[in-house]
Amino acid sequence: MDNNRRNLLSGMAGLAAASAVASTTASAAEQAKSEAIYPPDRKAYDAFNYAAAIRSGDLLFVSGQLGNRPDGSPEPDYSKQVAIAFENLAEVLKAAGCTFADIIDVTTFHTDPAKQIEAFSAVREKVLGGPPYTNWTAVGVTWLSGFDVEIKVIARIPKAA
Repeated sequence: MDNNRRNLLSGMAGLAAASAVASTTASAAEQAKSEAIYPPDRKAYDAFNYAAAIRSGDLLFVSGQLGNRPDGSPEPDYSKQVAIAFENLAEVLKAAGCTFADIIDVTTFHTDPAKQIEAFSAVREKVLGGPPYTNWTAVGVTWLSGFDVEIKVIARIPKAA
């Protein structure tokens, strides 16, 4: 092979490599874009200036969900409050094209974990089911604005079919 041909092939290989890097960089930049997700008919997010969830790449970061009655006040029955928080979570997941099966990490906040964890776990098991389990971190807190539990999750957004 002569030097001209070798230089041409070497240059073409360099262009192909540069193109692949540019494509990967564009893909990474596209993945880094964030999108706010809101379930229909839930206005509290606007009132308090936050998103129900943020989609970043194929991950969904869901803000803490509470067990509120239609007027926004806390449901006084603890088990019902937990069930409503999971219903609200389901609405946010659905708005992003996800289900409970897409959850990979759960963080829950409890005002009295020693007294609440058994009741919470019973509702959680009904909603999320058995194995394979998600990650779960339970945190005791002193204040949740009148609520007793808050549920925050990270989910993987399924690929479009």
